[in-house]
Amino acid sequence: MKTTDKIDVREIRRKLGMNQSQFWSKIGVTQSGGSRYESGRNIPRPVQALLRLVHIEQIDISKIRKEDVEVAEYLKSSDPETFKNLKKEARARRKEKNSR
Repeated sequence: MKTTDKIDVREIRRKLGMNQSQFWSKIGVTQSGGSRYESGRNIPRPVQALLRLVHIEQIDISKIRKEDVEVAEYLKSSDPETFKNLKKEARARRKEKNSR
């Protein structure tokens, strides 16, 4: 799979102005592994999720704690609509913060 959610990974990296080493190391993938993904190798779902979080959603994964993940999983499983609303609010706050 060359794309993640119909988005060309190489294009994302280039738009961010990063070389392969910079781009892939942010999600724990080696430069050579990232090169293989950009050349067409299937990208595992966990790597796709990290790509989306780090490079599309602009989330600093170094600041995520285990408790954050547990709360998100609980909300997602117990009330998907509430989880969607919280996600939208967080995205809006992040957008506002980044536009300052």
